[in-house]
Amino acid sequence: MTEKREYRMEELARLAGITARTLRFYRERKLIPPPRREGRIAWYGDQHLARLRTISALLERGHTLNGIAELADALDHGRDVADLLGAAPTEEEPVRLTPEELAGRFEGQVTPENLAAALDLGYLGTDGGEIVHISRRLLDVSSALVREGIPLAEVLAAGKQVREHVDELAEMFAELVLRHAHEDDLQRLRPLARSVVEAELSLALDRRLRKQGEQD
Repeated sequence: MTEKREYRMEELARLAGITARTLRFYRERKLIPPPRREGRIAWYGDQHLARLRTISALLERGHTLNGIAELADALDHGRDVADLLGAAPTEEEPVRLTPEELAGRFEGQVTPENLAAALDLGYLGTDGGEIVHISRRLLDVSSALVREGIPLAEVLAAGKQVREHVDELAEMFAELVLRHAHEDDLQRLRPLARSVVEAELSLALDRRLRKQGEQD
């Protein structure tokens, strides 16, 4: 297990490659969380160092300080990773990312509005200086759609619509199982529900493609 370190202001600034004056400015702008106070001494942690390095990387990518401040505020008020993942078993693989890595996945589209939408959907949570995406599959698909030219805002809006439909499907499947089996069987039988949804979606896409072909 990696031991967590703490730094005085001058050491933190040196490690981050900035001046102490810049660090104070970032703190005043609330770009970084407040330090831990021990009397008159301010102690900073690895999460502060990670945030400062991210700020530098985002500035190099052309982001403004105002935009970074809004992103920082969204992250600091986002859901904790424990709330995001909960206690229920899952087949999805969470992915840990720095804010810089997330920005790299969706070049130029990690705006405060899109970040807030992803947090509201429960796609993202925070864990210290890292962001946690709830599902590698969803992250990969979202990135692929954006690379195809679909705006991230529209991908997230579609995700919200899908969420509403799949919640209904999950409830329908749970009610079906619970009418004839025990609650413990839900986890064991969940692959069957996924297979039904995947097959039906595939067939629906077939119908949609045939319809498009007939129109052409």
